Amino acid sequence: MTPDVHLRDLRYFLTVAEELHFTRAAERLYVSQPALSKQVRALERQLGVELFRRDRHGVTLTAAGEALLPHARRLLESWAEGAAALEAARSAQRSTLVVGMSTSPGRGGLLPAIRSRFTAAHPDAVLRVRQVSWEDPTAGLADGDADVAFCWLPLPDAGRYAWTVVAEEPRLIALPEAHPLAARAELDFADLTDEPFLALPESAGPLRDHWLALDEHPGRAVRVGAEIAGTEETYEALVAGLGICLVAAGNAPLITLGGVVTRAVRGVSPSRYALAWRKGDRRPLVEAYARACRSVAEA
Repeated sequence: MTPDVHLRDLRYFLTVAEELHFTRAAERLYVSQPALSKQVRALERQLGVELFRRDRHGVTLTAAGEALLPHARRLLESWAEGAAALEAARSAQRSTLVVGMSTSPGRGGLLPAIRSRFTAAHPDAVLRVRQVSWEDPTAGLADGDADVAFCWLPLPDAGRYAWTVVAEEPRLIALPEAHPLAARAELDFADLTDEPFLALPESAGPLRDHWLALDEHPGRAVRVGAEIAGTEETYEALVAGLGICLVAAGNAPLITLGGVVTRAVRGVSPSRYALAWRKGDRRPLVEAYARACRSVAEA
């Protein structure tokens, strides 16, 4: 019996089959090329067949890959239709707005202020907050589980979304308080070159690169000490000495709970925290929440 596979793995297979090039396929999927190759090989092991032939001439589909291709395409198209139907059902529930977030936007009472302005204009609307792991940098927007979401920029597949920036904050460096560099009040990013970093999951795409500061230091080799997908994981990894990490100033209190400190770091640009929504989503509650957010951010 052929084992069940994840839709993500079929999407990876289909993209490689369309591009016949792992690097281009990885760029389309917003994952690294090594991660994509690893996932495709895992799928091949699971199915017990080779799907692609890889040699110095390039990448081609095997007979098994050719056989799977039309079925994978139909299955993904069918799921996209199903997801669209679900989205239409969600849209029909116009009295409820789902707000996604991976990090609570405390920041001086930002969330209560937005809620207050929003409910003043729409007293019958229901707001639901959906907490999402850092594995999804869109905080539920990409899969339709959230109507609007508080996200860190840059977003993967940014052309799909509109946003308004609600906070721009320095990126600090978080490290164990016993770390030799913790004795200094301010650091240069160059001081951190040899340090292991904590990294977001590969699925975070360009956001992972942003928090490793690869966008500002292209070509820099980064040693990843551990991957983290939430605040608690970050704190535990820092205390355990698995690595250091960049953190927005507004999030520093979430991880400086004892044994961890943050220091100013020169040579990196600020972070940007935004409310985002799917571009072209004109539903009244979405537009009203965005207006309330923009009004509070500009106050």
